[in-house]
Amino acid sequence: MANASFSTFRDGLMTGKYDLSAASIKVALIKNYTFTPTHTFMSDVTGSGASVNAVSAKLTNPVITGGVFDADDVTLTTTTDPAAHALIVYQASAPTGGADVAATAQRVMWYFDTGTGLPVTPGAGTLAVTWPAGATKIYKIG
Repeated sequence: MANASFSTFRDGLMTGKYDLSAASIKVALIKNYTFTPTHTFMSDVTGSGASVNAVSAKLTNPVITGGVFDADDVTLTTTTDPAAHALIVYQASAPTGGADVAATAQRVMWYFDTGTGLPVTPGAGTLAVTWPAGATKIYKIG
């Protein structure tokens, strides 16, 4: 599989279900997940047999310029696991921000399993996620 956005994310951008500037956007380190473009919520991901090894804090300093989304790099505190893991970026709060909502309302955005260091086989400790510095950053529309 290659990196991809969920089709429900692309639809949700056009209907106001996401706000990349105001919402709490987080990164989950997941294993045993087969990307399904129609998944909408984190509960769809875990309900398909995937498990979450770690979750980041809210992405800081989100920037949207020219159809490109970027934010500061993040770290995850992981547990040792021999399975390969990928990343899912998701909206953990309501679009307007605030506290995290239940997994049944946390909207998935992007799936990353390809790139420097991906997929990752975590050891116990800290895993640094460094977003690409190129033109696409975390995500580019178009």
